[in-house]
Amino acid sequence: MLDELAPSSIAPPAANYALAMKVTSVSVWVHTSGIVGTRPDGTVAADIGDQAAEVWRSIGTLLAEAGMGPTDIVSYTTYAVVGHDLGAVMAARDAFLGGHRAASVLIPVPALAQPAWKVEVAVVAARP
Repeated sequence: MLDELAPSSIAPPAANYALAMKVTSVSVWVHTSGIVGTRPDGTVAADIGDQAAEVWRSIGTLLAEAGMGPTDIVSYTTYAVVGHDLGAVMAARDAFLGGHRAASVLIPVPALAQPAWKVEVAVVAARP
């Protein structure tokens, strides 16, 4: 149902993501809003890596509610505030995805909607 497209006639991805994903025979789609690192108790960690881990935990919870998991993710868009450790953001993503690759966009931004937020991720997932 989900196949990574990686033709040898174009440059490979710059990091651990897929350039494109082919989706076939889908009956369930999940599109999330931008998910931020706010914990269930309303607090927000100061560290971007901790926020990213919370973002992916929350995404996992949303996917589980839909009967899905990380391997159903087709694409994700990450917004990260400039000047913070992008390596920590990617490490949290990689830990959650556990080797699964999906199409990805990373957009550095000057700020997000709330000053405490340093990273936001929106996901598209699909399942037959």
